[in-house]
Amino acid sequence: MSFFESLDPAFDRFVLGNAPVKQLATGYDWLEGPVWFGDAGCLLFSDIPSNRILRWTPGSGVTTYREPSHYANGHTRDRDGRLVSCEHGTRRVTRTEHDGAITVLADGYEGKRLNSPNDVVVSIDGAVWFSDPHYGIGSNYEGFAAPQELPCRVYRIDPLSGTLQVMIDDMNCPNGLAFSPDESRLYVADTGRMYEGDPQHIRVYEMRDGTPVNGRLFHTIDPGCADGIRVDSDGNLWSSAADGVHCISPEGKLLGKIFVPELVSNICFGGRAKHELYITATTSLYRITLNRTGVQFP
Repeated sequence: MSFFESLDPAFDRFVLGNAPVKQLATGYDWLEGPVWFGDAGCLLFSDIPSNRILRWTPGSGVTTYREPSHYANGHTRDRDGRLVSCEHGTRRVTRTEHDGAITVLADGYEGKRLNSPNDVVVSIDGAVWFSDPHYGIGSNYEGFAAPQELPCRVYRIDPLSGTLQVMIDDMNCPNGLAFSPDESRLYVADTGRMYEGDPQHIRVYEMRDGTPVNGRLFHTIDPGCADGIRVDSDGNLWSSAADGVHCISPEGKLLGKIFVPELVSNICFGGRAKHELYITATTSLYRITLNRTGVQFP
């Protein structure tokens, strides 16, 4: 059985023929939001419908990190190593301080509630960027069904003032976010799957003076659509897909695929050298060792 499909010779250098796609844990409802904590040697990830954040540790397996999690979805770490989370249930973005206290970073804009913050990244200046589609308020499965008060957008939280600013408002359902290694580009997945005919692709924006401009189509995943996305240190984009994980060059060319036996929701790089790709896929957590280094901090 082959775990890979190479569509470009470059991809052959990214994968290791004897490194399998390994299932680390299974039996969950809908996994999302993996984030690696290198200093603690563990991975955190969400089981959204079960309303909990889980922790996977090599040699020990899975334990519960937080329950309830307020139906948390995506996570990242800030420049000080703190956990930043998107919560569907409370419709907010939070930060877990080093002492365990929870700080609310954003829960509304201009007097209206956010929809259901989904994915989050932190830029080099410490600003928190997050997407806010409506998936968490569309039903009671991953949050609480509720009226939508704001358009689906990408926001930026200023690291000094805490001010919330609309950065992207020309997408249907912005979802996964990733900066290029030099932060000259911002990639955003649009997963408008709730309505027939909605776009399902990855857009790229040029960053100019801290603002995303000139948004354009970067790549369309097939089969399925992009949800979670990450970049490696050479600027290649890795994306979830219906058949696994796809690797896309900075020019938007599909280089190859990693096959996973379940629908993939999200991914992150981790491990001792940031060379392992962790994959949340419907009911299971997977890992594969790559010949690539991911952009992940700290």
